[in-house]
Amino acid sequence: MHRIAESELIINNLGAIYHLNLRPEELADIVITVGDPDRVEAVSKYFDSVELKRQHREFRTHTGWLGKKRISVLSTGIGTDNIDIVLNELDALVNIDFESRSIKTTTRKINIIRIGTAGSLQAEIPVDSFVVSTHGLGIDNLLNFYRHEQNEEEKQLLQSFVTQTQLHNRFANPYISGASAHLIKHFVDGFSKGITVTCPGFYGPQGRMLRLGLSHPDLISRLTQFRYGQHMICNFEMETAGLYGLSKILGHHCVSLSAIVANRVSNQFTKDGQATIERLIEKTLDIIDSSIVIDD
Repeated sequence: MHRIAESELIINNLGAIYHLNLRPEELADIVITVGDPDRVEAVSKYFDSVELKRQHREFRTHTGWLGKKRISVLSTGIGTDNIDIVLNELDALVNIDFESRSIKTTTRKINIIRIGTAGSLQAEIPVDSFVVSTHGLGIDNLLNFYRHEQNEEEKQLLQSFVTQTQLHNRFANPYISGASAHLIKHFVDGFSKGITVTCPGFYGPQGRMLRLGLSHPDLISRLTQFRYGQHMICNFEMETAGLYGLSKILGHHCVSLSAIVANRVSNQFTKDGQATIERLIEKTLDIIDSSIVIDD
């Protein structure tokens, strides 16, 4: 039995994992992730009851009940650096014995559903609409620090992306991971679907130019024009590829849902992003309540 050192798995004096400040019994099998800590309450206000409220830094968690479903909603903050922390600590909560500091012999799967915002990269996907990500394509480098394998479809998509866009030059080596079939099948009606590109920043990495010049001023058009069979890039943001990649490696189910608050082709921005997010929260919770089955 391999014991994980104190410096590698940090558990505080309350028996909680360091960044999330959660104990294993405080995490539900369904986890909704949001970027903004204030959005946690925007989700949990729909719960029938809330049994736990916890916060450490930007990581805020509410665990409660929606009908017969126990759900945790957790804020991740922005970016795949935070996703690295959140996914590893969520997995540790369910698959590592904190007493012996060893990996459990039987692993447990959790269902992770991201509710976030994104910018559309297709003219026909307007602001205030919803996207479900079939794949997360990362240009942020996170998954390259882990041993990971891609299936044949993912390899072909990635090769086509590199060939068509040539964006790997002066960028991190891109990676791609698909959504969980167990979850994405429930998010069809009312959602556009396609590839989501995950960027390591909001301004230059998403083609915004204020005072600084860009190394790839044609980033938007290269992403917008990408095609591989029926696949196209619908949107970009800053977390999905990390969520999909780490969830796949760790054996968890994950799906990413985005409220479109900007259209980068038409240069439009939503007039009421909060209302759009509210509609996505309500729609997601309805689907969880009526359709999602816990799969071990």
